[in-house]
Order: sequence, then C-alpha cells, then structure tokens
Amino acid sequence: MTNKTRVAVVGANGAFGMKHLDGLKNIDDAEVTVVSATSQEKADRVAAKYGIANAVVGLDGVLERDDVDAVILATPTGLHASQTQEVLKAGKHVQVEIPLADSLADAEATLAAAEASDRIAMVGHTRRFNPSHQLVHNRILGGEFNVQQMDVQTYFFRRTNTNAKGEARSWTDHLLWHHAAHTVDLFAYQAGKIVQANAIQGPIHPELGIAMDMSIQLKSETGAICTLSLSFNNDGPFGTFFRYIGDTETYIARYDDLYNGKDEQIDVSKVAVSMNGIELQDREFVSAIREGREPNSSIRQVIDCYRVLGALEEQLG
Repeated sequence: MTNKTRVAVVGANGAFGMKHLDGLKNIDDAEVTVVSATSQEKADRVAAKYGIANAVVGLDGVLERDDVDAVILATPTGLHASQTQEVLKAGKHVQVEIPLADSLADAEATLAAAEASDRIAMVGHTRRFNPSHQLVHNRILGGEFNVQQMDVQTYFFRRTNTNAKGEARSWTDHLLWHHAAHTVDLFAYQAGKIVQANAIQGPIHPELGIAMDMSIQLKSETGAICTLSLSFNNDGPFGTFFRYIGDTETYIARYDDLYNGKDEQIDVSKVAVSMNGIELQDREFVSAIREGREPNSSIRQVIDCYRVLGALEEQLG
C-alpha cells in the first residue's frame, strides 16, 4: 500500500474516541476520513475540532462509505461484539476498544467472524502498548526479569453512571468485563497462560445493577500469581496501578510511566516512538494493515482473556 490508510472513528465524541483521534493525528500513514457519533451535532463538533471532512451518525453511515479502509470502535461495551462483526462483514479492518465483548459467547462468535475474514481484527488492550509495560515485557523476553507476583489496583469513584470525562453515559460500565480485562490479559502477556482464577464480589448497587467492588486472584503456568482489587467506591486517585514483583527487580507502572520499587521514576522515553499508549496501539493497527500481518492484541491473541472472564463470571453467579 502506498496511499494512507483511511480510518473512521465511531463513538468519536466519547472520551476514548477523542484519545484515538489525538493519537491518529500523529501517524503519517493514517488519515481519518470520517467520524461518527450518536447525533449529527456531536459528530459535527468533533469533526470541526479535529479538521475532519466528514461527520455522520451511527455505524451504518460509516460502513456504506467507500473512503474507509478501517474502523475504530469506541462505542458502548454492549455494542462491541456485534459492531465488530458488522465491520468485518462489510470487508473493513477493525479495532474495537476493550472489552471485545461482555459475554464469552459473544467473544467466541466475534473470534469466529474474524477467523472467517481476511481483514485485521484487533482489540484495544492498551496495557500491551504502554511504554511502561513494554519495557517490562522486553526485559522478560530478554531473560532479565521474571514475574513472581503482580499486585494490581483498579480504582474509580463512580457511584453514578458517568464516563471518563465525568459525563452521563447511556450504558453501565462493568468491573469484570471491562476493567478486569486489562489486567487478566496483561498478566498472561507478561507471565504466561492463566491456569487458575478465582473471584469474589461485593454488594450489587441497587440502581446500577453491578458489583461496585471485586477481588480476583490469578495463577499462570509459570507459577506467577496476581492479585487484582477493583472498586467503583474508592474516593481517591483513580486509574489502574500495577506492581510487578520479580526475581531481579520490582516495578510500579502507572499508565505510560514506570517506577522502581523505591518509587524512583525510570526513563521509558526510548522504548517506542511515542509515550502515548493509545497512539502506539493505533500505530500497531495501521502498521498491521499496511504490512498484511497479525497485530499484537489481535482477537486470536486476547481470546483467552475472555475465556478466563467467562469462567470468573460463572463463579460469581
């Protein structure tokens, strides 16, 4: 391919839609040709902000266009599986935001659709791309570090139905299928296939209908263990914080930044061409399309994460 890969961002007005647009503008081989939102007003506003020529409503308005090679889905979780399948059926490459699905059946059906297609199908498991986690991964591959334990905290203060921008959302977030997916996949990526998983959860919120607190234990085939604490009730700094305890070092990862066990910052500026995990994720998507190869975080590579989540959901009842 010599021309730019033409990308559509669906759900462009949301917090992560805009993060993708911020990343894509730095990728020379990509051109955003259209953005889509839930209303024309919202789509027009985003298009004007980012200087994009076309703004439409919904996914259908994107799939019918002939100036779109690839679609990034930053839409509500409950739509991810069905919309990914629709994009593949339309013959376009797809990157869907995490999680791939909110049930194991839907995840498996989407994997089947991807395997039946000749298009790139990737899931936004951003932790694989954050420079902090990339440095740890490179040291694991180089035989310099082996994970013995990961201690992970995923904390938000979200007792109302709001998104990352603090705006009301039309769908309900989920600790297991969304937020735990980041850590379940990353632990397997860094420590090997998960062979044991256990979960307990706190009370169900009377209005949101979800557990607001959850604890998950994992064990990999290498013997490494992971303890993951998740909460929507924590009134304090929000986000996910990873402590890697290994045989040679201790690392603390906070999104794209990395620290040692004494909380001294480690320079990760040379790990990749950007310090932005979302941008690096989008670079991988575009590169895989242009090179005709399987991307890191393809549906095939991350499906085991959703099989573990499915097993945990059965435990939780």
